[in-house]
Amino acid sequence: MSHCPLSDYISLPPEALSEVVNSDSSGCYLVQGMGPLAVYGEARLGRLLFAHGAGAGHQSPFMRQFVTSLADRGVQVLCIDFPYMQQMQETGKRRPPPPIAQSVKQLAGWYALLAPLFSMPLWVGGKSMGGRVATLLASQQTCPGVVVAGYPFHPTKAPDKLRLDHWPATVCPMLILQGGRDPFGTREEVESYTLPANAQLAWLKDGDHDFKPRRSSGLTQTVLIDEATQVAASFVRAQTPDVE
Repeated sequence: MSHCPLSDYISLPPEALSEVVNSDSSGCYLVQGMGPLAVYGEARLGRLLFAHGAGAGHQSPFMRQFVTSLADRGVQVLCIDFPYMQQMQETGKRRPPPPIAQSVKQLAGWYALLAPLFSMPLWVGGKSMGGRVATLLASQQTCPGVVVAGYPFHPTKAPDKLRLDHWPATVCPMLILQGGRDPFGTREEVESYTLPANAQLAWLKDGDHDFKPRRSSGLTQTVLIDEATQVAASFVRAQTPDVE
């Protein structure tokens, strides 16, 4: 798969992307003027532009497991790192993400570059903060659909500060894969919200924000990630025309 050290990424200009991303093979690329792009799997069912969470980039253990499992199910995943994350990786120093609007603009730039390269619709999504960014983007422009792994419905210590104001403007199909005891939005909390009809919730039993269950549950993180990607692949397939 595409788990490459950043030093092994192949540098190429944006105009050369069409050939490599349509080759139906995994690869790691450093797109000039944009940053790293990792391509996972073949697009048998669909394609998904996927953004990382606030504290770890697309090479994090969760991201690797999630996108690999999803790619194995026929959804090609294209992973990017936001510029602040690239700086963290280069310097080895942690830094907070910029204002969310800046990340939305950066994801929009990637989408504008990649979407025209494909005949198949390009979905957007992300892990946690990346998922919030994806839903904001989909509220501002037309997108075929959104997949989120662990939506941050509210800050962990501020359950009344909901991040849902833009959801009514996000009219495309949305799938939210959520651990039942996610501190950013537990099942009990989220089921009390009024959510738009196009938002589908898939609950992962006893999972936390990274889909890790307690040992007493008898489940494992790998099992929950596989369950989540099976639901996601089925959701994308159901919403994508002309897929057999």
